Amino acid sequence: MVIGGLQKLTLIDYPGKVAATVFTAGCNFFCDFCHNPDLVLLKKTENFPFMSEEQFFWWLEKKMGLLDGVCITGGEPTIHSDLPEFIKEIKSLGFLVKLDTNGTNPEMLENLLNSGLIDYVAMDIKAPLEKYQKFSRVPLELGKIQKSVELIKQSQAHEFRTTLIPLFHQAKDILDIAKWISGAKKYALQQFRPDVTLDPGCSMLKPYSDQKIHDFCDMVSRHFESCEARL
Repeated sequence: MVIGGLQKLTLIDYPGKVAATVFTAGCNFFCDFCHNPDLVLLKKTENFPFMSEEQFFWWLEKKMGLLDGVCITGGEPTIHSDLPEFIKEIKSLGFLVKLDTNGTNPEMLENLLNSGLIDYVAMDIKAPLEKYQKFSRVPLELGKIQKSVELIKQSQAHEFRTTLIPLFHQAKDILDIAKWISGAKKYALQQFRPDVTLDPGCSMLKPYSDQKIHDFCDMVSRHFESCEARL
């Protein structure tokens, strides 16, 4: 497992839990607006200093009884074949595990869910399915994205989320996504932060207003148990 960073405390990444967040390095998408470009490009930086599993578990053992869980995000965690073993070791210490994924590896996702290794799963939905290629900038099998959506909708604790950028997402796109994943427990519409992006040009884009994000939530809320604006 290539660990690109560690946030030692978060109250927002794992809903309702006190957690730490582990950032895995490497991704199989190259989204222009990605806010973790150093992880995508495998660049070791002050914000994302690579660390060994030994260092991580040495630290985590000291947090037993203090943290509820661990969020595993990236990058894209499921590109690492040793992810299941990594999670098993986390859970052996008594921690809950939340996984963030882009949905490109439904085989691993299904294995993790069936094995009871993840307690909460969040999938980033980039766009309506027919527009995915435009966002990922790499060849991909849309059937795998669809399979992951189906698996996650059947899981106990989950959410889908979309980071909204005016250049890429219009009201019809958001409605098309909502119809596609309709019936999910939670859908979160996230505000775009242009501070640091994989494509430097995207850092010049103006985000939607907070009110517009709320309006989009109202527009699609009927499709989900809950729809949340993350500003």
